[in-house]
Amino acid sequence: MTAITPLVTDIAALVFGACVGSFLNVCIYRIPEGMSVVWPGSACPSCGHRLSWWENLPILGYLTLLGRCRQCHKRISPQYPIVEAVTALMALALWRHFGPGWELAAYAFFTSCLIVAAFIDLKHRIIPDLVTLPGIAAGLLASCLLTSITCLESLAGIIAGGSVFFLVAWAYELITGREGLGGGDIKLLAMIGAFLGWKAIPLVIMVSAGLGSIIGIAVMLMGRGGKHTAIPFGPFLSGAALLTLLRGNEIMTWYLRILSGE
Repeated sequence: MTAITPLVTDIAALVFGACVGSFLNVCIYRIPEGMSVVWPGSACPSCGHRLSWWENLPILGYLTLLGRCRQCHKRISPQYPIVEAVTALMALALWRHFGPGWELAAYAFFTSCLIVAAFIDLKHRIIPDLVTLPGIAAGLLASCLLTSITCLESLAGIIAGGSVFFLVAWAYELITGREGLGGGDIKLLAMIGAFLGWKAIPLVIMVSAGLGSIIGIAVMLMGRGGKHTAIPFGPFLSGAALLTLLRGNEIMTWYLRILSGE
């Protein structure tokens, strides 16, 4: 019985995460359009066909429909199962890392905000205030309940995250005459600071810059852009924040070993 329990809880975390991912898809689609995320129910974006319960099943619904609307037969974006799968895997990772408690709830909300911000930025090149500003407030409030950071560390994280990117964006635009980082990126890093504290900001910036450089070089090598091609930075910030949340200590240990030549 004891051997079955971890498997059952892992499956429950995956299923719950996939269901949350289904709702995050609604947020990703509707928030940029200024629509309610609660009403009306899910429908095909092409023909308006209202989805039945089985069509709404996370991942399985998409696979059953073979990625096409049952009514108009137009292609459904693979974003939907991707978001659901990513959210399911993150739910499992958070469950294994934190276990039941306030930290799990707080960082599950944080992770959801990061996923929504990343996918909206990928599609629309914006990060809505409706995601980041409530996230900043929630992070500061959650710090009163968390054991990993204090309220002062959270507040310092908000200030550090916002001010660092604000200064970078201001300097870049002053030197080049082009906008480098948008206001959404600044607020997103402030939200990350609210949940992870000021000490995590340097690592998040370093990891996101590394990820962004790798992808940017890959895009240029594939001939799909030049050195001035705009690449949304929100996904890299979100990915770096999640890596820092779950594996920050290991990343820093590995990095310091490289610096010391071990």
